[in-house]
Amino acid sequence: MATSTPSLMSRSCSGLRTTPKSARVGPRAGYTTRHRSARARTLQCSAALSALLFDCDGVLVDTEKDGHRVTFNAAFKQKGLTCEWGVEEYGELLKIGGGKERMTKYFSDSPDAEPWASLKTEADQQAYVKELHLLKTALFSDMIRAGLMPLRPGVARLVAEALAAGVPVAVCSTSSEEAVSTIVSVLLGEEVAKVVRVFAGDMVPKKKPAPDIYLLAAETLGLDPAKTVVVEDSAIGLRAAKSAGMKCIVTKSGYTGDEDFSKADLVFPNLGDGAMQVTLKDLRMLVTEVDSITGSIVP
Repeated sequence: MATSTPSLMSRSCSGLRTTPKSARVGPRAGYTTRHRSARARTLQCSAALSALLFDCDGVLVDTEKDGHRVTFNAAFKQKGLTCEWGVEEYGELLKIGGGKERMTKYFSDSPDAEPWASLKTEADQQAYVKELHLLKTALFSDMIRAGLMPLRPGVARLVAEALAAGVPVAVCSTSSEEAVSTIVSVLLGEEVAKVVRVFAGDMVPKKKPAPDIYLLAAETLGLDPAKTVVVEDSAIGLRAAKSAGMKCIVTKSGYTGDEDFSKADLVFPNLGDGAMQVTLKDLRMLVTEVDSITGSIVP
């Protein structure tokens, strides 16, 4: 006999805590949870999930240590720079959202070293960083196309599950639009890329931990933030999602295992592809008002 795959949340709708009978509004006298109809239970478990929004780096793919860091260093070398970001150093730099912003901070900390020593105006510095970032993005995209960066467990499954249920899916990232779009089209497939919107890079003036990228997605797609679930992997991403008024689950990544995720709605090692999985039903549960039963629902 076939058995269903257990959810990582390890709970079902019928197992959730219910509101005390005295606190309920609307049902007729004597009505208790034991009298609920199957229809009422179904309505509780099928809350309208407005959308599912993914961060990219660390969520779709664990790209930072062996992807972005490596291609930043390769770009530095091609431009004749002697700097090289080590694993721990890059982990600290990740506290700054955005690759151009990361490089600007790093170079500004050593103004007498190249490339800043030869770039005397802010305009020249910005132009140089932009050019360098374009080179790095091209190198990173080549790495993705070569199949060197696989999707994290459960990503393709959950995206497919959401799209099949008619739930909008988008990716919201501080990375460049080209890099994110390459990950989506190459690793999730061209058909998925046609329906998954990408909000990334310089589409907004302030990057994570500012909520701008998530607010842009909500405005563009007409989402209800309170019924939107974000999948993040970092503390700055979590802050951005929460500041946008959205639910947020965290799947820890290589650089973020020790970060503070106490504000997250749920935290997992990954979305799961095996015996335990985070499912669309689990995400709907986050936005469901359990026991919002009124007199319009009759057993």
